[in-house]
Amino acid sequence: MPNHDLTAEQVRDLRALAGIIIPPSATYDVPGADDERIFADILRSLERDRDDVCRALAHLTALAAGAFADLEPPRRAEVAATFREAGGAALTALVRVVLLCYYRDDRVMRSLGQEPRSPFPKGHVVEQGDWSLLEPVRKRPPMYRVVD
Repeated sequence: MPNHDLTAEQVRDLRALAGIIIPPSATYDVPGADDERIFADILRSLERDRDDVCRALAHLTALAAGAFADLEPPRRAEVAATFREAGGAALTALVRVVLLCYYRDDRVMRSLGQEPRSPFPKGHVVEQGDWSLLEPVRKRPPMYRVVD
């Protein structure tokens, strides 16, 4: 396992939180984000988000008044809800890593009816949408300063 710079407690808390963010589903026959393979991918993929993830986990630990993973499930759900309501850039980064890793798992892609492969060179068919929905954006004045 690559060096992810998380303590054992942070890893346990992150895994418990990942399982709350995306729990397993028997209906769709998919694992949760705390699945061994998916979670290993999460740890490998922290990279640029590592500092934000550590900040988010520190906040989670403060809300839990200790190790989040050690809480009983009802209390864990309460703390996770409070954490989600607090939001912030650090939590956004943590959730992004969890989602990216979850949706690149072959089992998850198959459950969505997608072929588990990279999008190139075959590409994916994307339905055309209503381009007129972009008109308000096109009519908006520039949000940048022209530099000579």
